[in-house]
Amino acid sequence: MDGQSSMDAYQPQDVEMQEEDTEDFYGSEDVSQETKQQQDASVNLLNMLMPQEEHEHNQPTPPTAQTETPPTQTPQSMTADELKKAENKRKTELLPFASMLRSQLCQCSKRLSAGSNVAARGFSSFARNEPRSALVAKRRELGITSYNPFTAQHRRYASAAEGEAEKGVDPSDSFLSGNTANYVDEMYMAWKEDPSSVHVSWQAYFKNMESGDMPISRAFTPPPTIVPQVGGVPQLTPAAAAPSSDMGQGSDVMNHLKVQLLVRAYQARGHHKAKIDPLGIRNESTQFPYSKPKELDLSHYNFTEQDMEQEFTLGPGILPRFKTDQRHKMTLREIIDACEKIYCGPIGVEYIHIPDREQCDWLRQRIEVPAAYKYSVDEKRRILDRLIWSSSFENFLATKYPNDKRFGLEGGESLIPGMKALIDRSVDYGVKDIVIGMPHRGRLNVLSNVVRKPNESIFSEFGGTAEPSDEGSGDVKYHLGMNFERPTPSGKRVQLSLVANPSHLEAEDPVVLGKTRALLHYNGDEEQSQSAMGVLLHGDAAFAAQGVVYETMGMAALPAYQTGGTIHIVVNNQIGFTTDPRFARSTPYCSDIAKFVDAPIFHVNGDDVEAVNYVCQLAADWRGQFKKDVVIDMICYRKQGHNETDQPSFTQPLMYKRIAEKKPALEKYTNKLLEAKTFTSDDIDEHKKWVWGMLEDSFSRSKDYQPTAKEWLTSAWNGFKSPKELATEVLPHEPTAVDAETLKHVGQIVGNAPDEFNVHRNLKRILNNRTKMVQEGKGIDMSTAEALAFGSLCLEGHHVRVSGQDVERGTFSQRHAVLHDQESESTYTPLKHVGKEQGSFVISNSSLSEYGVLGFEYGYSLSSPSALVMWEAQFGDFANNAQCIIDQFIASGEVKWLQRSGLVMNLPHGYDGQGPEHSSGRMERFLQLCNEDPRIFPSPEKLERQHQDCNMQIAYCTTPANSFHILRRQMNRQFRKPLISFFSKSLLRHPLARSNLEDFTGESHFQWIIPDPMHEGNGDFQLQPKEEIKRVILCTGQVFATLFKHRQANNITDTAITRIEQLNPFPWAQLKENLDSYPNAETIVWCQEEPLNAGAWSFTQPRIETLLNNTEHHDRKHVMYAGRNPSASVATGLKSTHMKEEQDFLDMAWSVKQDKLKGE
Repeated sequence: MDGQSSMDAYQPQDVEMQEEDTEDFYGSEDVSQETKQQQDASVNLLNMLMPQEEHEHNQPTPPTAQTETPPTQTPQSMTADELKKAENKRKTELLPFASMLRSQLCQCSKRLSAGSNVAARGFSSFARNEPRSALVAKRRELGITSYNPFTAQHRRYASAAEGEAEKGVDPSDSFLSGNTANYVDEMYMAWKEDPSSVHVSWQAYFKNMESGDMPISRAFTPPPTIVPQVGGVPQLTPAAAAPSSDMGQGSDVMNHLKVQLLVRAYQARGHHKAKIDPLGIRNESTQFPYSKPKELDLSHYNFTEQDMEQEFTLGPGILPRFKTDQRHKMTLREIIDACEKIYCGPIGVEYIHIPDREQCDWLRQRIEVPAAYKYSVDEKRRILDRLIWSSSFENFLATKYPNDKRFGLEGGESLIPGMKALIDRSVDYGVKDIVIGMPHRGRLNVLSNVVRKPNESIFSEFGGTAEPSDEGSGDVKYHLGMNFERPTPSGKRVQLSLVANPSHLEAEDPVVLGKTRALLHYNGDEEQSQSAMGVLLHGDAAFAAQGVVYETMGMAALPAYQTGGTIHIVVNNQIGFTTDPRFARSTPYCSDIAKFVDAPIFHVNGDDVEAVNYVCQLAADWRGQFKKDVVIDMICYRKQGHNETDQPSFTQPLMYKRIAEKKPALEKYTNKLLEAKTFTSDDIDEHKKWVWGMLEDSFSRSKDYQPTAKEWLTSAWNGFKSPKELATEVLPHEPTAVDAETLKHVGQIVGNAPDEFNVHRNLKRILNNRTKMVQEGKGIDMSTAEALAFGSLCLEGHHVRVSGQDVERGTFSQRHAVLHDQESESTYTPLKHVGKEQGSFVISNSSLSEYGVLGFEYGYSLSSPSALVMWEAQFGDFANNAQCIIDQFIASGEVKWLQRSGLVMNLPHGYDGQGPEHSSGRMERFLQLCNEDPRIFPSPEKLERQHQDCNMQIAYCTTPANSFHILRRQMNRQFRKPLISFFSKSLLRHPLARSNLEDFTGESHFQWIIPDPMHEGNGDFQLQPKEEIKRVILCTGQVFATLFKHRQANNITDTAITRIEQLNPFPWAQLKENLDSYPNAETIVWCQEEPLNAGAWSFTQPRIETLLNNTEHHDRKHVMYAGRNPSASVATGLKSTHMKEEQDFLDMAWSVKQDKLKGE
């Protein structure tokens, strides 16, 4: 064994517990069974560190005996000043003692190593654990310092592989491990505050240490050896003593430590045994092997019934908050009963995975108390009232609309009182805006009772009395959103917004958080994150299975995305449509995913409405205190099938037999209140009748009720055109040009950094050129034009936010919006410094996520029309990871839910021979989602309203000026529409993609199409007059540069090339005028670099055909195709094939001819 570390040599006896319990005995450390054994050895060894004479006269006394201690002033009786002084004094006193204790521990370790046959292991442990002051007063840092997940995992797997459980552990390891340091520190801190709070062995030890009477030379007695025993608890026997020593298995010290282990086991494992399933299925099923943890069994600690009446001192590790002036001890039976009530009742708490000591202690202070919650009569009245409304609403709908789908909340009615309690408590922390996202289950109940949507409106949707609206196509009632300001019992008001959602479960999660972040921004509260909060409701199956949940939670701590913690509520009805949990997830709980963000998880029995109420309040407290995510797993059941017309007994016969026997939560709670004589039966019945009467009144009014757009809007855009006004008025086109002085000012800012800032020398040249372009007014490139757009918008007071993977620099090293100091790595963002009164400019690299981040930015754009929000894909090819957000929200959110957005999607696109994953933003898919009719040439009025009527805009700009104008146009309007902007990678630095300053100023504006500029000539090449043009090639995007190059190389002067810069809304009038300017053109060609089944062809072909029918000279012509052949793959990965395909479609563009005219 020489040379082998104790990590490799030791096989833990209880691997299962070792792998899960990742906090030290009293805090937040990674704890293995090895560490627990080391702790046990440490305590006994520390008891032996006294001089031998004193040791003989100070044998540990039974826990019932009390050592005399001087009277101490309790914290409760001290004033604030006295508490502060005491704390400062305690911190001062700790420092010299820390040094002395560390010194003695090291001395012991050396002596032990020198005389032990496991010396190598002792020193390897010393090397693994750096010496540090474990007794300093900063407790939180203690909990974190020694936590090393990698080391912990490595130790577990290496130990398991070795399989040497029978070998002992070097006790010296314990003294230099962080876990033991924390343990000693915990005991010393408790002793300093109240000597009687720790065991007498600690009292004697600390007293002797502080007195200075213990010589280091006599501080060592050979330590006990550890002998594994049946039951998982080590027997400690002094190495040189007989087994009958009173430090053996039955000693008071050992029993005290075993009780600490038992309490610890309840903290770590109690939730597995908790009565959280109202159906009782979980703990009965063989599919849940965790329901009876062996660590909660007395035999695991060699305790028997005879030990149940033994008393143990309350203090560190043993229910310290149960201690009072009158009670310092509890029997083992009382301790177990208390732990059962705390950790195994209707609430199961998971928090041991949290590595932060302060957070774990905070939770223990609230749950590890004699009575965690005890509601007054008024509070119970409020809970009862809310539960009656929740239950009555579901019963009323079931009575009036028995054959309609409503995805009711029966079986989970406690959600409503819980949510309202959560909102009330959060408002007390300063929350003014709450954004809610939830699936279909229980949505109508939440709309009615939480968000306060008028019941007559909901009933009218069931009754079909609402007239068809010209404000949108609408959606089913259990997808609709709502915005409402609601009062709270404290007298404060809160703005609630329920975000509309599709049936795509969890898709609304990032949308909610994006909107929440925007509210925090507009409230000026991004740092504190107190004024706005996101609440997400989940189903158990979706929460465990949908990847967007992980993507969304992964943004929780990112600087540009954090929202101060989200409260997650899982309505866990223990089934996913027809799928049992054992087929729906690979973890014990659906909530296990939340552990990766160190969120506490509260499992609660949905039948216990007071318990649900309490954990919702506790979750609000947690979020208010730590600004971190928290999960409430409300285990309930689904009384009906997936919907009310479904028969669930086909697939879950036993579950639904048990559900049929269940009493509703309301009946159980009223029985509880009646038994306690809190209310009378008449009082409760009268209130139920009154609630039902209110629902009947709403039902009567619903027959004549007409819903308004205001009910649907999830964001109130004050002072902005409503959807109805947008549908009926023709709004003016605002100018987008900017004066030259402003542009030069912005150009000067974006090309410079402070003198003391060390810019990379190559980047300095790029920035200088950027400023030079603008100052000289010539050759402005794409990235500079974008910066001019952003800067000018900020100067006008607009908020600009840019997000996506690598957007700060730009995927193609084109943007450089954030500069990095080459000496210090500090950063500087020039666009944040364009003016004193400027709008906020935010640009941030995102996590490597498309679905989650695009959803977040879409949600951000919903909150206010005053922000230009842009999401940029690393490559356009990767945007399809977010297809759900594109299809269900961006393309159709306004028409379904009147949910307005001005989001910009910036997608790199272009065939440059880089293969099938770096070539295409899938333009065809976006075009397919557009709502414009290709069969009819629009009327003049329709042409004026094109942008107002479209569902989204799609553009592929080829000039910097056009890119500048289209971004500014997004904000210089009285309405908002999403913009899908494709941009060419090759045109970022192409000489043909340049604009001059006059293209940004004066009367300049966005050009829907760009006619061929070569009629006016350029150097040696000039086109023939328009009357002599024989062929017109229409195209969009970067292919124009390839066509230009081919035409000039072959000196083709009778072919004009017209670029379509905006594909949707389609440039009907502009393109018609352009084609009629070529009266003698014989062939009209659409050329694209994409395959026939991709690109814009399928979109433009029917529109150009309709347009040609309305031209003066080309009404009998067809538009011809030139491009790549159909392909299953977007692009080839072979450069040679790419070049051949390009040459083929270039030849086709000039050779294809029209075989027949229309009508032939």
